[in-house]
Amino acid sequence: MVKHQPLQVYERQLCLSCLTGIYGCRWKRYQRSHDDTTIWESTWFFLLCCSFFLLLVWSYFWWEVLALCHIALGQQLNLYWLHKIGVLAVFIATITGVVSIDNLWRNEWDIVLISLQFTGPFLHIVALAAVTALGWLVAGLVVRGERSRFQMGLLLLYLLVLLALYLAPLTITSPCLMDRSSLQPRPTVTGRRGSPMLAPENTLMSFNKALQHGVSALEADVAISLEGVPFLMRDRTLKRTTDVGRLFPERQADDASLFNWTELRSLNSGLWFLKEDPFGTVSSMTTRERNRVGNQSVCSLAELLRLALRANCSVIFSLRRPPLQHPRHHFWINDTLRTVQKSRIPLSKVMWTPDSEREKVQREAPQLQQTSQEKLPMLQLQQRGITALTLHYSQAQDPDIRYCRNVSLNVYTVNEPWLFSVLWCSGVSSVSSEAPHILRKVPFPIWTMSPEGYCLIWIAADLVSFAVIVGTFLYQNYHVIRWKASGMRSYNPEQIMLSAVVRRPSRNVNIMKEKLIFSEVNSDVGSTDELSLYTENGYDRYTHGTLGQLICKNVQVHGMTL
Repeated sequence: MVKHQPLQVYERQLCLSCLTGIYGCRWKRYQRSHDDTTIWESTWFFLLCCSFFLLLVWSYFWWEVLALCHIALGQQLNLYWLHKIGVLAVFIATITGVVSIDNLWRNEWDIVLISLQFTGPFLHIVALAAVTALGWLVAGLVVRGERSRFQMGLLLLYLLVLLALYLAPLTITSPCLMDRSSLQPRPTVTGRRGSPMLAPENTLMSFNKALQHGVSALEADVAISLEGVPFLMRDRTLKRTTDVGRLFPERQADDASLFNWTELRSLNSGLWFLKEDPFGTVSSMTTRERNRVGNQSVCSLAELLRLALRANCSVIFSLRRPPLQHPRHHFWINDTLRTVQKSRIPLSKVMWTPDSEREKVQREAPQLQQTSQEKLPMLQLQQRGITALTLHYSQAQDPDIRYCRNVSLNVYTVNEPWLFSVLWCSGVSSVSSEAPHILRKVPFPIWTMSPEGYCLIWIAADLVSFAVIVGTFLYQNYHVIRWKASGMRSYNPEQIMLSAVVRRPSRNVNIMKEKLIFSEVNSDVGSTDELSLYTENGYDRYTHGTLGQLICKNVQVHGMTL
């Protein structure tokens, strides 16, 4: 007795089979299971639904990407109305998220361009390798297909992308593409608020940590107390970095400048760091270091200047004007300048950034380094006596750096080695960092390459890619010609039956073809001697034999028209 198997003869399409398997777990396209659903399958279905709803946005997004790939391979999408609602919801949520992120990080988008400058040559090689590998699929679709408009359009698009990648290095202008001999000296590092990753920001412990890691300058944020004492505080209020809620609960939202120095000195500025652990570094501290952190208090500008004097380093600070109701609102510059002069630190070591009353400051302390945080025309900088600029890294592109050749340029905030490397190759002389302990481990730029060397790599990669793609198309074409010449062509039964009914597929024809293959053909054709002979001998293909000719000529087999 010969056991007949369901028809599973079709032309091999590896890409379509993989997509179908991932999209619907149908690795055998013509095999149907008629068994009852088990309790385990029901349990897994429940878990699958729960996981899907927990990861709705991303799961659904990638699900639809696979569906779009089906369309590209000539398959029907057949979205249900729930799918359409889901696509619309994901689209609206994505647009809302992009707008929200843009509002929050509008000033940080420039980091994307800078990162592309740093990784451009390597991204080009990776993209070229990926598109070259994709040539195998494109060659299979074009060479094995019937030269439809879609296939020709796909081939044209592929060639355009390939040409763009071949010429992409003409637009790559990475600062690290330079001769090593023209590399500028290593930029000096300024401890921005000390070393806030290792100790609470704007505290003496933080500045000491920064000095231990070799910084050449200390940077702080300065405010004025109620009686005119300059102290270090970044935020407008004391709520985040002190225990003001414990000592003065009713004044948590008050401006930090509305506290007198005695009240400020009584606050603890380190317990929040142990509690919040903002950079995940508390666990690496010793017990002694944690005790020191827990005993930190608000630091005054005078204490910072005395520390800088002992360490023989420079100081740069941003000064915040107190509110209108503050008694020192009109004297904040005088209070700060008086503190600097009393500290006995060399005035050439102090970088003065406030623009208010700059002319008065220059008259009373001409030795101060006049620094601006605004990029002004060079003539205006010279008129104001400004000798240094402190700019955000987004304003430190090559044109900006060339523009600042006649002044000292300090760039903030640089915490990553790759960004430090880019700025180093660009010619920046100084950077402000919250992670001096990390930048200390970067004695050289992460990579540099001469333009001539990159040109050779570029040409070699293009030639190898072109040779591989041409070889792929020739191999695919040779394989198809040999396959056709041998007379051994595999037929996809669903395509044969469908083409016998109508030229373009429809939903009703899709339903009918499955019924024809899995019900009528298995029962009627499976009883014939010829098909029994093919299945008994283990053949999974049929050529231009008797059964193939009957199907192709659209004749009746046991009363059924194919």
